[in-house]
Amino acid sequence: MNRKAVALFSGGLDSALAVKLILNQGIEVVILNFSSPISNNNSNLTTWTGSQFGRECQVISLGMDYLRMVEAPRHGYGKNMNPCIDCRIFMLRLARKYMEEIDASFVITGEVLGQRPMSQRQDTLRTVERESNLKELLLRPLSAQLLEPTIPEKEGIVDRDQLLGLSGRSRKDQMRLAEKLGIKDYSTPAGGCLLTDENFSRKLRDLFNFNKTGYTLKDVKLLPIGRHFRLSRSVKVIVGRNEGENKRIETMMEPHHYLLHPQSFTGPTALVCGELSSEIMNLVGRIIVRYGKPVAPPYNINMRSRAGQQHFSVNLPLDDESLEELRI
Repeated sequence: MNRKAVALFSGGLDSALAVKLILNQGIEVVILNFSSPISNNNSNLTTWTGSQFGRECQVISLGMDYLRMVEAPRHGYGKNMNPCIDCRIFMLRLARKYMEEIDASFVITGEVLGQRPMSQRQDTLRTVERESNLKELLLRPLSAQLLEPTIPEKEGIVDRDQLLGLSGRSRKDQMRLAEKLGIKDYSTPAGGCLLTDENFSRKLRDLFNFNKTGYTLKDVKLLPIGRHFRLSRSVKVIVGRNEGENKRIETMMEPHHYLLHPQSFTGPTALVCGELSSEIMNLVGRIIVRYGKPVAPPYNINMRSRAGQQHFSVNLPLDDESLEELRI
């Protein structure tokens, strides 16, 4: 066993402390981050690890295999659509593969015993270790003294006495340690996983339910943007909430989408995912009027698709009760 480890790095305080504790023992640490289509990832992560640890963070993008896991997790969900145990296993399996590719000997994480009710209990920590094929090779420096020794500890690669025995949800000890170790400008404990968000989870569940075989990464990336409405089993519309979202919706339009925006008044852009009948077109137009700033009817709407452009008019905004019935 050599003195080289892979650190599964989220960008938060706990994973930063884990890296620092192992680096301080003279062990080479390769920092690895997984970027998923359903996480608010820190675009400055590589710059931050460079300033804090003197090394860049290796970022691997997750794709459809990850989404299929989220759709049907073996160990189930948390409060919302967060499959925390399966997600951890999924990423650690990839970390194990990466460890072998770069000839490292073990993996470290910033997990703290008892910090998260679903994925950081004694039993689930053991499950994650076993199912990720990292038995005795997964070191959790912040809680190591409360857990069974790993192989790098047994072989003297890592000094167990310099590791910690933290547990529970409080971050006070971590914050004090960060000040002592000189770790600055770390992200807040809230994290960036959208799967724990109730509103996002509702939209993702809708996507899974109505697009069993046909959704794409771009469909998932559209979920945090705008207001979402389910118009039929095969049609959904996304309505921008501000100018920035209107522009993003336009840039994410696919050949099979329809883009509608107001022509004679100020209002939001709407992206229709699914077939656009005259009835659906009229309904979307009325939704646009509801969120727009119309002056007087008729309200002119422009529709754009790969077949070209079309103009039409509606006379009434959609009422709030009907709108709420359609809202995802």
